[in-house]
Amino acid sequence: MSDEREQARVRVDALAPQHQARAAEWAARLGLPQGGEADFALQLGDEGLQLVDLSPQAPGPVRVDFVEGAAAHRRQFGGGAGQMIAKAVGVQPGIRPQVLDATAGLGRDAFVLASLGCEMDLIERQPLVAALLEDGLARACDDAEVAAIAARMHLHTGNAIELMQGWQGEAPQVIYLDPMFPHRDKSALVKKEMRLFRPLVGDDLDAPALLAAALALATHRVVVKRPRKAPIIEGTKPSYALEGKSSRYDIYPKKALSKG
Repeated sequence: MSDEREQARVRVDALAPQHQARAAEWAARLGLPQGGEADFALQLGDEGLQLVDLSPQAPGPVRVDFVEGAAAHRRQFGGGAGQMIAKAVGVQPGIRPQVLDATAGLGRDAFVLASLGCEMDLIERQPLVAALLEDGLARACDDAEVAAIAARMHLHTGNAIELMQGWQGEAPQVIYLDPMFPHRDKSALVKKEMRLFRPLVGDDLDAPALLAAALALATHRVVVKRPRKAPIIEGTKPSYALEGKSSRYDIYPKKALSKG
């Protein structure tokens, strides 16, 4: 963990009195103070949990919302099984692989795959990001339209390498990795989140070990999402890649997915 992340101060705030008790629960669970000087605030309000950078001219808060906004638009108009991520993990007629997203982040890619019918396990190691994701999944489970999708998403918090090495139960068919990288994505949303999370998360300098653990556990394939012009992860070379405008998917096949 970098010194920058060690020095980032985070507090928990309730945005209204009725959220005070739940905010206190989050503070106790995450080992964070309520009130006082801080660089970031984890805020609980009527719309759920959100993380905000308290510095001047910082981007707005980030929260996980699978019900409305970008997630809803992509679910309704995103291209379904024709999306590149679906092709990368092996979604085909009659085939919906069981997928482990070992770098879940805010869960967007996992939600897309779950909306297509894939059973998803998600691992997120940064506790604040995992808290946002847990809160978003809980709210999604209360919505009639997306509850069935959220029910296919199972969150694990912890170090992905360690969890994969000690995986309990049936091994995932496909493991999906999107390690933190100095992204040059120009979308305002991604830029905002990168600015917010980089001091807390940093880059995934252990990506080679992450890939090695994934290759040891997955039964059928590993998929790594990268910026389009980024180098491959050091170690085993991918067999092929699917390339889009801003990103690509490096594919490491082990055996063919089949129906049933």
